[in-house]
Amino acid sequence: MLEIIKSGGWLMLPILLCSVAVIAICIERLWTLNSRRIAPRTLLGQVWSWLKNNQIDAEKLKELRDSSPLGRIFAAGLSNSRHGRDVMKDSIEETASQVVHDLERFLGALGTIAAVAPLIGLLGTVLGMIQVFTAIMLEGTGNAGVLAGGISQALITTAAGLTVAIPALMAHRYFQRRVDSIVVTMEQEAVKLVDALHSDRRIEAA
Repeated sequence: MLEIIKSGGWLMLPILLCSVAVIAICIERLWTLNSRRIAPRTLLGQVWSWLKNNQIDAEKLKELRDSSPLGRIFAAGLSNSRHGRDVMKDSIEETASQVVHDLERFLGALGTIAAVAPLIGLLGTVLGMIQVFTAIMLEGTGNAGVLAGGISQALITTAAGLTVAIPALMAHRYFQRRVDSIVVTMEQEAVKLVDALHSDRRIEAA
């Protein structure tokens, strides 16, 4: 394996760094994007219980805010619920945009790696072919070792770039879909809370 990496030339270094970054991001996102921790199913029922028992105060709001990203959204809405439905919705939307931004952390980097890694491999291909044609110009076609070295560099960097890019693209799509699913869940829960406070709808505990 080490010999293959060496034969790929110096462009294998950024490709290897990209592969390490992809692995690190995937592990971090798998740990972070846990729907049970981000939007606990029982949280809405718990908040509704506090509301029915008039237990909402500054301490409860802080506890709610620190409990989960969905708790942050609920706390923002509850803090402004007395100002009317529209103000409550605006505060929820503002906090939700911050939460979504946090959920999408590193996904941009993952998408960039998926796009850049094949280009790095392509650059290695170009440099390898340049080496091949330079060797042909200087020594003719008799030196098979030099020709093989250039072609090998061209093929290895291309393969390495694609090997990194394909999993990175798949991971990016998967995590983006996961974020979208979590966002939909949080929106539904937030709407239920707003409707419960400013209409006759009731919340059923999860």
